[in-house]
Amino acid sequence: MDGPNSLLLAVIGVTLMLAGYFLYSKFLAKKVYKVNAEFKTPAHQFDDGVDFVPTNRYILWGHHFTSVAGAAPIVGPAIAVIWGWLPAVLWVTIGTVFIAGMHDFGALWSSTRNKGQSIGTLSGRYIGPRGRNLFLVVVFLLLLMVVAAFAVVISGLLVAQPGAVIPTWGALIVAVLVGQAIYRLRWNLLAVTLTGVAALYALIILGDRFPVELPEQVLGMTPEGFWIVALFVYAGIASLLPVWVLLQPRDFINGIQLFIGLIIVYGAVLIATPTVVAPAFNQNVPEGTPSLVPLLFVTIACGAISGFHGTVATGTTSKQLDRETDARFVGYFGAVGEGLLALGAIIATTAGFQTLAQWEEVYESFGSGGVPAFVEGGANIVNTGLGIPAGLSATILATMAVLFAATTMDTGVRLMRFVVQEIGELAKVRINIIAATAVVLVIGVALTFSQGADGSGGMLIWPLFGTTNQLLAALTMSIIVVMLIRKGRPFLPVLIPMVFVLVMSIYAALVQLVSFFRDAEWLLLSIDVVIIVAAVWVLVEAVIAMGQAHRGAKEPEDDVALSDDEKLPLDR
Repeated sequence: MDGPNSLLLAVIGVTLMLAGYFLYSKFLAKKVYKVNAEFKTPAHQFDDGVDFVPTNRYILWGHHFTSVAGAAPIVGPAIAVIWGWLPAVLWVTIGTVFIAGMHDFGALWSSTRNKGQSIGTLSGRYIGPRGRNLFLVVVFLLLLMVVAAFAVVISGLLVAQPGAVIPTWGALIVAVLVGQAIYRLRWNLLAVTLTGVAALYALIILGDRFPVELPEQVLGMTPEGFWIVALFVYAGIASLLPVWVLLQPRDFINGIQLFIGLIIVYGAVLIATPTVVAPAFNQNVPEGTPSLVPLLFVTIACGAISGFHGTVATGTTSKQLDRETDARFVGYFGAVGEGLLALGAIIATTAGFQTLAQWEEVYESFGSGGVPAFVEGGANIVNTGLGIPAGLSATILATMAVLFAATTMDTGVRLMRFVVQEIGELAKVRINIIAATAVVLVIGVALTFSQGADGSGGMLIWPLFGTTNQLLAALTMSIIVVMLIRKGRPFLPVLIPMVFVLVMSIYAALVQLVSFFRDAEWLLLSIDVVIIVAAVWVLVEAVIAMGQAHRGAKEPEDDVALSDDEKLPLDR
């Protein structure tokens, strides 16, 4: 029996996500978060030109979106379709509209209302000092998983797709020039954007013509090992630079590039209308595949709901928000962009193959598929629909995946630096930004090369990412609930998704715990126990805080208005 036309999935998914932005996010903005355009944001209050920088909302959206997107909204859906396309599509669309958008918007709002403080610091204020300490443990472990694993993913793609090497590193030069043009020279944003994107795609074409393949040994390292070291060095430098120099412009250009990439993929689907060959519900999953419930809800994290987004929203994005009302566009629409990427990954990996048998060859075991399946299936669709050569199509998609993984990696290093400094504050030890960054790089490199010169150690604790990420999302929502109760706001739109995500995440963590014990994976088992205990403890503290907030007096609103000089020219 033939599957549905992939165009139908695309139309339904895109329509639901856009409806979420234009309808549900407005409800959240007016009734729940009650954002105020006149509120003095931390970017204006603490403007230092390094971390706190008032930023045009379109540029900030690009920075936020590409920082949170990474490879995860491709990897998760591209693995989860092994259970069938329907569960994946439902979780991505419903999750984006009612959970991810609300979570990202809320995390950004909560930090903006608290001087740009991180989610770890907010947990101390709204849950208590014990909750903060345990929260920081969960955040640090999650960021370590992201930084190490993404270094491995990127290096693997650069070796497998040598055509992506030139655009990956050339994009950094383009980003620095874009930053100078916008902030130093004050050139027109549209003109700079068009020029930057054109340069990026010229690099993609150049990379496809002149692929860079490294020899078997580079400075005594394998090609994978060399790229991993280069990526950590880059991420360390990028995390120390003022955000406007590299992170903001690079993420902005990458954000535009991703949407162009999505337009290419969805445009190819519109023209080619390929049939979905994968089953709606896979009744013939490979041996060893875990049950759909609860593993689906942690396998697809980014693209449906992700705790990592809260660390980005409260760690870097809130420090750059020009107006509080921009949080809806930056936070909620950023989640919509990631949902569209996840939906595109589902379509590419279920309709990008000719037959069910061909699809089953790719998905021969749980964990197979991933980015290679996205690149292969997506390239087939783009080649058929738009006539772009398969090799160039693969380079475009591989470059898209690499650039987004790289933006998440360097943002992750910056966020880990913040966490290390917070931990230092708790221990009454002042750690400057260079020392904190050095600590992060040493730990990240040590983990990545702990299993050999190929850097495979970076994936060592990755199996815990899904559950840790979703538990962090639930804990972030618990802080938002406490804030809303204290302010006398409606809190059920946050509390109900929080409970669902929490139950599924703890259920999945317990399932994994049994699996690790059975397979004698003692390191993973130990870390899983630490994460479960920390999460449950924080949850108990959060429930107590909710009860106290419900019984206590309501907080007055802190609506400090912008002065006339701080407003954008169009707002004066």
